[in-house]
Amino acid sequence: MPRKAGRSPEETRRALLDAAATALRTRGISASLDDIAREAGVSKGGLLYHFPAKDALVRTLAQDILDTFRAEVQAALDPADTAPGRLTRAYVRASLDTSHDEVAVRENIALIAQLISFPEIGAMARADAERWDRELHDDGLPADVVTLVVAAADGASTAPLWGVGIDVEAARKLERQLLDLTRDH
Repeated sequence: MPRKAGRSPEETRRALLDAAATALRTRGISASLDDIAREAGVSKGGLLYHFPAKDALVRTLAQDILDTFRAEVQAALDPADTAPGRLTRAYVRASLDTSHDEVAVRENIALIAQLISFPEIGAMARADAERWDRELHDDGLPADVVTLVVAAADGASTAPLWGVGIDVEAARKLERQLLDLTRDH
């Protein structure tokens, strides 16, 4: 299938990542490159031009998810906040952001569950978690406060996986409580 006219290489690459996300979420690790190329509207050769192997595509998709969350945390940093715990507060705000579509959150969690079955992705996720752990623990708060606040934010952010839904009022209340725990240390 020829490349869609007018799509830039960056747009094609994004379409391939989005198609890989859909294919992996619905078919698991058995999703083929043909499935992904078809979903993206490109030839298999076009897919291979951007990603020489399925592993490279999966690795890039996983890194994209990790980078997106890191960018969301960076965007949640309050420029006026210079107190210890600044990064932890941004992490909480990004984790409990209720502006995301509930279905999209659930689909992203399902995709991550599929991706983690690739051993290399598990190693990437562990390295990213270790980086977050270092950065958050270097944020100037007591270690037990960071552990509690981050665990609560992480746990609450996965509620849509269970079909619970995003209760905006409850999420905002939890966010305020967690943010309060990060102040006055």
